Parts: sequence; structure tokens; C-alpha cells
Amino acid sequence: MTRLFNVYFPERILLLVLSETALIALSLMAATFVIHGGDTGLVLAYEQGYQKIAVTSAILMMCMYYYDLYDSVVLSSPREVTTRLVQVIGTACLIQVVVYYGARSVQLEQGVYLVGIVFVGVSLGLWRSLFFAMNRIPRLAQRALFIGKGPLVPTLAAEIEKRPELGIRLVGFLGRAPQATEDMNGLRHLGGFEELQRVVENDRIDRIIVSMEDQRGKLPVAGLLELKTRGVLIEDGTDLYEAVAGKVPIHSLRASWLVFSAGFRLSPRMLVYKRVLSIILSSIALVIALPIMALIALAIRLDSPGPVIFRQKRVGKGGKVFTLFKFRSMREGADKEQGPRPAQLNDPRFTRVGRWIRRLRLDEIPQLYNILRGDMYFVGPRPFMPSEEEVFLQEIPFYAQRLAVKPGATGWAQVHRGYCATIEDNIEKLEYDLFYIKNASVGLDLLTVFKTLKILALGRGGR
Repeated sequence: MTRLFNVYFPERILLLVLSETALIALSLMAATFVIHGGDTGLVLAYEQGYQKIAVTSAILMMCMYYYDLYDSVVLSSPREVTTRLVQVIGTACLIQVVVYYGARSVQLEQGVYLVGIVFVGVSLGLWRSLFFAMNRIPRLAQRALFIGKGPLVPTLAAEIEKRPELGIRLVGFLGRAPQATEDMNGLRHLGGFEELQRVVENDRIDRIIVSMEDQRGKLPVAGLLELKTRGVLIEDGTDLYEAVAGKVPIHSLRASWLVFSAGFRLSPRMLVYKRVLSIILSSIALVIALPIMALIALAIRLDSPGPVIFRQKRVGKGGKVFTLFKFRSMREGADKEQGPRPAQLNDPRFTRVGRWIRRLRLDEIPQLYNILRGDMYFVGPRPFMPSEEEVFLQEIPFYAQRLAVKPGATGWAQVHRGYCATIEDNIEKLEYDLFYIKNASVGLDLLTVFKTLKILALGRGGR
């Protein structure tokens, strides 16, 4: 796994991204040669050919990302990849019509573009087929072994096995034999700790994942140190789960891991950056959004009786309560009978205008004022109501750590996990929030905003 923006990416995915970027550019250059022959060099050098190819390649790669062609779920389905590649080509053509209309200087010749798109479609299809085949060759994967059978093992094993692009093949685990009621996700029991050396040699183990409930006096430290000097990768299961899943495992988390692991501390420089950026961006956004806000306010006023702005108490950093502002999307007094509760799909409490502004996330615009006055950041955990926070603090372990930073209008948890209705839903959301708090950085904020724009553009998750 390679760490970028404080997030881990599989080397195979990064290789796929880089290779497909190069493949698209080479396909467009080949199309230029087909059309211009011996004059290709002149066209590329003196007619802004390289710049035009770069713009077209960037648009195609953006569409590849927005159609989730680097997502593990899509990568596991050749049919889905083929369908989405066709959608990428179609969407890229539409986007380029708009781009070419506004900037003629980056427009590829019609003949070059048409031939290039054919080359791109064929080359990407063939390369993806080859990638699928190579991704499933056992010899190209690292053989991994679990030490111990802690509660994280079945969860981490399931996460690894559904993502072949990680290049990890699980062989089994060492430790006490599992009881009949224990679920080890189908992993083979290979023996006790005393058989570590034999199993590593016989099964050609490349990496060992340590996942034990209590490591004191039980972990075969001497054997692991010897294997590490021989080139076997030794890693903590919690760290690997964080890298693979992009979240922190609550159910198997040890308090000592939180204490001694890197992160969980925003530096003074980071705090200044987040506050200054919040003031600048929220001020600019509020000025730009004023005409839209006026139209939304008028539509709400004409559609249903009640105030335009919805105010609700939320909990911020350190448990401090503040007033959150949103455009009202529900009928006035809709929560009087049953009290506030999460919105559902086709919720009868929505007004006609409210249903649309929630779907487009336009009801969130007034939160820019919360960001401007310092209640929130652009990126951070989602703020909950005081009554919800009390329940979560009692029911969910390590939940208090979430209040160590200011909440955000968007966040790492929001882009990975939608609306939450149960305690289990919120436990998973906390896992993402803890990952963000542990790894907070400028790069992670930018990546979160980029993912948020993708969700907004595709209209996902709105209720």
C-alpha cells in the first residue's frame, strides 16, 4: 500500500491509473499519426498537439474516476467495467463539446478525435481484460498469515478477500484451534505459535498479520524478529485494517493503540490553515451563492407556511452546543409528535420544494454562515443533536474522541457512509471519523472535498 494524502492506495490501483493515463495519451498520439502521417511531429509541436491531448486525456481520466472504474466493487466485475467504459466515452464526448465551445485552442481535429476515441476504447478494454487476468494469478500475490485469532481477523480477512487488487492471498492463521461457534471467515488453522517457523517455510509466507486480543506474554516475539530480518513483512492487524478499509476498527480497538499510534493531534499550523481557509472560502461562497439563496428562500416561502431557515441545536468541538442553519425542507411542526429523527427516502415530512433542495443538497448552503463564524470547518465529522450525542456517548466506545475536532459540512465519514439510522450505522461512521481525526491533513481535506463534489455531481445519497 502506498500512502498519498494520508490515505493508503494499493500499488496495483496506482499502476492501473498511471498506465491508463499513458494509454489514453498514446492512443490519441497514434490517432494523430494515422491522420497526419509524417507531419505528426509538426502537429504535436507547433499546433499545440501535446496540450490538446493532455486536456482530452484529463477529461477521460476524470470520467473514469467519476464512473468508479477504480473502485474495488467495480473492478471485480468485468461486465460492469465494460458497461462503464462505454459510459465514460459517451460522457467525455459531451463534456468535450462544452469545453471545445468555450476554448477552441484545446480542440482536437474532428478526425483525430474520432479515431482517437476508437483507439482509447479498444486499448482500455484490452488492458482491463489483461489486468483482470493478472490480478487473479496466485503467484503474483503475497501469501499472508494471521498470528492469533482476535475479533478483527474475520473482518479483516473478508475485507482483503473481496479486494484482489490488494495483491494479498490469505493462507490461514496460527493460534489456538477455533471453537465450533467461532467464525474465522473460512481461514485454515495451521497450528500453534510454536509452529511459526515451519509454517512460514512450508507455505512460503511473505507477510504476517498480528491480530491478538492480548499480546502480553503470548506473542512469539523472538520468532517474528528472526523472520523480519529474513525479509518477511510483519504488521499489526489494526494498522493494516486502517490502510485497507480507510477506517479504524472500533470493536477490536485497544486504548493503547490510540495512545501510541501517530496522529490524533491537530498541529497549530493545521488549526490556523483550517480556520483561515474556512473564513476565505465561506465568505466567497456566500457572496456567489446569494442569488441562489434568494431564489430558494422565495420558493420555500411560496410553497409552504413557516420560516425559510431551519435552526437546530448541534454539538461541536468539546461538546459545545451551537445553532446549525439550513433551509427548511420539511413541513412546519413535522417533528412535534415523534420528535426529531433521521430523514428517510420519500419522507412524508418533506415539502415539495424541500424534497428537491435536499436531493440537490441545496438545503446545506446556510451552513456557510456556521463555517464563517467558526462553529464548523468545511471538512470534519458531522454534528449531531445533543440528545443523539448523549446516546452515542453511552453506547459507542471511544465516541468521545470524535468531539476532539470541530464538525464539518462534509467529511471522510459522510463521503463513505450515508445517512445513519441505527447504533451499528453510527459505529461504522465513527470508524471513518476516527480515521479522519487520526490522519487529518491538507491533502486528506482536499481528497474529501473532491469525493464530495463527485457525490454531488452524481446526485448520490441525497434524501
